Amino acid sequence: MSEGGTREELFAEQRSEEERSSDERRRRWRLILGAPAESAGYRPLGDEDAARDSALAALYNTQDRPAGAAGRTPKTRAGGLGGSAPAVARWLGDIRRYFPTTVVRVMQTDAMERLGLRRLLLEPELLEAVEPDVSLVATLLGLRTVIPERSRQSARDVVRTVTDQLERRLARKTRVAVRGALDRAARTRRPRRADIDWGRTIHANLRHYQPAYRTVIPERLVGYARSQQSMQRDLILAVDQSGSMGASVVYASVFGAVLAGLRALRTRLVVFDTSVVDLTAQLADPVDVLFATQLGGGTDINQAVAYCATLIERPDDTIFVLLSDLFEGGQRDDAVQRMGELVRAGVTTVALLALNDDGAPAYDHNMATALAEVGVAAFACTPDQFPDLMAAAIERRDLALWAADNGIATAAPVGTGPL
Repeated sequence: MSEGGTREELFAEQRSEEERSSDERRRRWRLILGAPAESAGYRPLGDEDAARDSALAALYNTQDRPAGAAGRTPKTRAGGLGGSAPAVARWLGDIRRYFPTTVVRVMQTDAMERLGLRRLLLEPELLEAVEPDVSLVATLLGLRTVIPERSRQSARDVVRTVTDQLERRLARKTRVAVRGALDRAARTRRPRRADIDWGRTIHANLRHYQPAYRTVIPERLVGYARSQQSMQRDLILAVDQSGSMGASVVYASVFGAVLAGLRALRTRLVVFDTSVVDLTAQLADPVDVLFATQLGGGTDINQAVAYCATLIERPDDTIFVLLSDLFEGGQRDDAVQRMGELVRAGVTTVALLALNDDGAPAYDHNMATALAEVGVAAFACTPDQFPDLMAAAIERRDLALWAADNGIATAAPVGTGPL
């Protein structure tokens, strides 16, 4: 083929690619704008895209109707699903077929409000059709008391699917981080002979290698204290189960189950609203933990901290994590005072404002600032950051500095500004 012919093909291929790119842009805009876009010159959709368009229209197409008696202008769906569970189940199947999982989850969340999906979640055929995620689990937990008997097993299956996914994602990292921190915390430079870690001892003394003797003469020994064989740390997770903390409660249950499996760490889980419930006995199964919670209602942090304080036997070896948005319905000043007493007693204490992937949380800034003034670091963290946070707490590092090193904004005492 001649050079000219090759160039012709090259430019023809470039034009073809540009046309395909233009067609794809117009196709996407047609899906965004809906059916009225065809009157503006957009091409009709193919069968598969028409199915996508129908699924989008059922959720997002709205039209105004005359103002109601209260003077408002309510919205009604131009599409809609007729309010039946079978229709919604089919729609859920369609969106899982035609859209990626990340988009499906957004559409499911929007459907909770737009289509009244919360009510229809009580139907087993709908539960079996949804794409399970943390948000859905939090919704189910909020509906726990009204889920009918015929749907309870389906609800548990959804929750089990999500907690299993989270364990696969988070368990190994958590075990590695926490075990490493426990090992480092247990090391001593004066170990008994049976407790010497020879690998680390040799590595720490390589500079003392003696060529003439072809050996290393150690100047310091690295090993483990005898306490390694027993519980090294006590961890108390106090979890606010108010409605706004739904996703955080889900993650806390999974982390609680993983941490409870580490022999050198004694883990307790306490959930609270205006009452306090100790769920330590159920920690082996996060699904049992979640179905024992009651999302919604008020919050009494002071009462929860008071109960948790009675569980502390070794303050210097105890980590207390308060997971709450800090909107206190009880005695705020008393709660802050109790938290300060824990810090002064030697307890490693942190207030987690959220434990999820949802971004900046809403929380009581005044109480967070008050906690910072008595030495309690207050900040939110993601599930992927939580294992490293636990490692830092086990090693008794400054948790406010740990947060700053990881780019996490913390509450700060009045006059100092955030870290």
